[in-house]
Amino acid sequence: MIELPETYVLAEQINCTLVGKTIKAATANAHPHTFAWYTGDPAAYGAMLTDKTVVSANPGIGSNGGSTEILCGDMLLVIGTPIKYHTKGERLPKSHQLLLEFDDGSFMSCTVQMWGGMFCLPAVKPSGDIVKPSPLEDAFNKAYWDRLLQSAKPELSMKALLATEQRIPGLGNGVLHDILFKARLHPKRKLETLSDDDKGRLFNSVKSTLKEMRDGGGRDTEKDLFNKWGGYQTVLSANSWKRSSFCQICSGNLVKEAYLGGAIYYCPSCQTLG
Repeated sequence: MIELPETYVLAEQINCTLVGKTIKAATANAHPHTFAWYTGDPAAYGAMLTDKTVVSANPGIGSNGGSTEILCGDMLLVIGTPIKYHTKGERLPKSHQLLLEFDDGSFMSCTVQMWGGMFCLPAVKPSGDIVKPSPLEDAFNKAYWDRLLQSAKPELSMKALLATEQRIPGLGNGVLHDILFKARLHPKRKLETLSDDDKGRLFNSVKSTLKEMRDGGGRDTEKDLFNKWGGYQTVLSANSWKRSSFCQICSGNLVKEAYLGGAIYYCPSCQTLG
């Protein structure tokens, strides 16, 4: 699923491709999906969005991390699924949970993979107050990081700390593994065992790894607006596991196992439990 880096990539691509286009027709829930979520009645999306012009797009921040926000006139789409652009005459997906047709004959589609929200609501002027800043913004600084760690339970594991309860919106199980690998921390390691050096290394890895992923056009496990795989080659993921099960640092055996509702990947030699 898309996470924080991909939302930045999608927002930039939408700003370059869709801004100025007017929505000719909008269809939501044409192919119902158990884990596709909408605001209100999806049948009303057509009336809410038709004749609205795309104004801008932004990565979801605050509580909406992992989503892409698209301003369409006085309506706001908050989309937490992959988004695809289709030129005029291009073949459309057989199944979709949101489809926008533009006045120039092009389309934008959303097809839910595992789960995802496609919310349509009146746009409101941002307050300027971001409760949970993105790690890719300056407001996510060392002081904020220290407060985040102080507010967390000391017995939390690294995976639970970073990828649950939306402590850092948009940071999920997909981007977690490279962050922890580069910080040399085990996914099961407890917060209470971290030294100040460990905490500083983790802070730097959160910011630098997510920036690498964004600047690389997203991860190689996810596709962009134009249906192309991201250019950032993941170190630890389902893709890298298929390439090799050996650590690129120590050449030891990598481990894949189930933990907290998903797979985790790590090197037991380079990533210590403490």
